[in-house]
This record gives sequence, C-alpha cells and structure tokens, in this order.
Amino acid sequence: MQLVFASNNKNKILEIQSMLPDTIKILSLESIGCHEEIPETADTIEGNAILKANYVTRNYGYDCFADDTGLEVDSLNGEPGVFSARYAGEQRNAEDNMNKLLEALSDKNNRKAQFKTVIALNLNGKQHLFTGIARGEITLEKKGNQGFGYDPIFKPEEFQETFAQLSLDIKNKISHRGKATLQLIDFLKANK
Repeated sequence: MQLVFASNNKNKILEIQSMLPDTIKILSLESIGCHEEIPETADTIEGNAILKANYVTRNYGYDCFADDTGLEVDSLNGEPGVFSARYAGEQRNAEDNMNKLLEALSDKNNRKAQFKTVIALNLNGKQHLFTGIARGEITLEKKGNQGFGYDPIFKPEEFQETFAQLSLDIKNKISHRGKATLQLIDFLKANK
C-alpha cells in the first residue's frame, strides 16, 4: 500500500516511516509533485490536519494522511498551540520559537505542557482522525540535539531527558506523534 503523507518535513517522514510495516510505503508531497505550501488556516490542530489531507485528496486524487501538531503550555493558556511552528514569526525557525517560549515562561512557576498531534486520514472516500498527546514540562534550558522543533526544551512525564536527548526508538513509543501514528498503523492493518 502507498499512502501520501502531506508533508515535506524529512524528520517527520523518517519518524513515521520507521514505525510503519514494510507493506506501507510513504510518499512525500514532493514525490507526488506537490510543491505549493498547503494553507493551514484553521484555528485548531484538528482543523489544520483535515485541511491538509483534504487538499491532497481533492487536488491530487491520492489517499493520504496529514498531521498537525501543537505545543500547549498551561500557564500560557494553551499557547503557542496551533501557532507552534510560527510562534516567533513566519520564518518558522525552531531556535527563535524556543527562545520566545523560554522568555514567555521566564517568570512562571508552572511549566506544565503537552504536545498534541492529530492525524487526518483520507482512505477510500472516508476520513478518520487519530489523536496523540504527550504530557510533560518545559525545561529551563535547551538540552540534546536529536529530534526537531521544541524537542530540546520538552521533558516528557516520567523522564529526566528532553525529547532531544532520547533515541528515536524511545521517542516513537512515548511521543504525541508516536501515539497518533500507532493508532493510524493499527487502523491501516485492520483495514488492508
């Protein structure tokens, strides 16, 4: 089975492909000739995942899935949330985003946060949603060089390391994207 993953983020594609059985091959947007930026104009994480999946199905005719992820910080009323990728501006720079978040939390004692991923799957004319949540807290400083995005400042519950200090294997088992992807995989295996 071939499925389009509505992303060109090589880190995300690698992370998800490493979790899938060999019978499921992931195609990126680039590999189907989609080079335009898919609009993410919804005001929820679910809404953006649905927009991206529907865009590929409508414009390219492929069964596909798309994800959207947000980091929600308790003491910031859920920010950056749906704006996580562009929290510090449209340049979407992970370092800038982390620095802005650490600055916003500099006077806060409550550093509890959660990553939330929603995957929208369009398969055989039907849509299915899968949600994964990883709870944890924002660290005081960046640690580690694995992963991407906010990984160096997010320490998952029951771990002393940040996502950026954990191996991909461990991260896939406990992360928001890993949890949502496992639900997706279980669904695909059951509906081959």
